[in-house]
Amino acid sequence: MLVMVTGVTGQVGGALLKALEPTASVLAASRNELDLARPELIASALDRIGPDVIVNAAAYTAVDRAEDEKEMAFRINAAAPGAIAEWAAKRRVPVIHFSTDYVFDGSGTRPWHEDDRANPLSAYGASKLAGDEAVRSAGGPHLIVRTSWVYAAHGTNFLRTIARLAKDRKELRIIADQVGAPTSASLIADVIARIIGSGGAQLANRFAASQGAVNVAASGETTWHGFAVAIVEGLRARGITLAAESIVPIATKDYPTRAKRPANSRLDLTRLRQVFGIDARTWDQSLAMELDLLADELRH
Repeated sequence: MLVMVTGVTGQVGGALLKALEPTASVLAASRNELDLARPELIASALDRIGPDVIVNAAAYTAVDRAEDEKEMAFRINAAAPGAIAEWAAKRRVPVIHFSTDYVFDGSGTRPWHEDDRANPLSAYGASKLAGDEAVRSAGGPHLIVRTSWVYAAHGTNFLRTIARLAKDRKELRIIADQVGAPTSASLIADVIARIIGSGGAQLANRFAASQGAVNVAASGETTWHGFAVAIVEGLRARGITLAAESIVPIATKDYPTRAKRPANSRLDLTRLRQVFGIDARTWDQSLAMELDLLADELRH
C-alpha cells in the first residue's frame, strides 16, 4: 500500500512520515511533484505517482495574511483538495484531508460535532470549509479530519513562540478568553497511522461509518493563557532558565488581529472513539512529550 503524504515540510506532514513509515510504504510528495498552488496540474502528477491512499496535510495556513490573499488561500485550501479528491474518486482511492476548527464561528460553550453547521469568521476558515465541501462532493471514499491548536517541538507555532518570548521578557500577555485543546502534531499523526493501519480494503467502509468526517484533537481543554503557563512551568521544571516572571491574562479585544478567531474551539471526540476505537491523549500529556524534546534542544 503506497500512502502519499502532502505538506511534509509542515508540522503534521513531517510527523505523519515518522508515524506511517513502520507500517506502510510512504511517499513524501514534494512541492516539485505536487504543487497545490497549481490545481490544474494535480491530476497528471497523481497519474505519475499512483498512490493507494492520499493524506493531504498541505494547506495555506497564514490566517491573517489570508484576509489579503484570498485567491491564493482558496486555490491551495479548496481548489487543490478538490482536484485531489476528484482524481481519487474515479479510482476509489481513499483520501484523508485535514480541516480545522476555524470552519466554525466559535459560538457557545459545547464542543463542536463533525456535522454542526459551519460558519467561518475568516477568509482562512472559509477557504478550508470550501476544501471540505470539494472533497465531500467528489463522491469518493474520504475522511475529513478536523483538528485545532496544532503545535510541535519544531517549526513555527505557539509552543516555540512562548518559549522564545519567555527567555527574553519578564511579562507575557496572553489571551484567556479563547478555549480549546492544544493538539500536538505527533498526536494527530499517531491517530492517522492507527486509522490507516486498519488496512486499505477497510478504509472506505470505516470512512463511510464516520460519515466522512472525524474530529482529531487532544482531550481536555484550556485557554491560550493556560497553555502558556503550562509551557513556561514545564520548561522550568526541565531546567530551562527563563526571564518570564508573570503571565498576564488578557481579552481577545486587547490583542486585535487581522482575522477573527473563534472563541470556542472545543471539538467533540465521540466519533473518534466510537467509530475508530481511539481515545486521544490529554493535551497536557501530549505537551509533556513535546516539552521533553524542546528542552533537550534548548540545552544544546
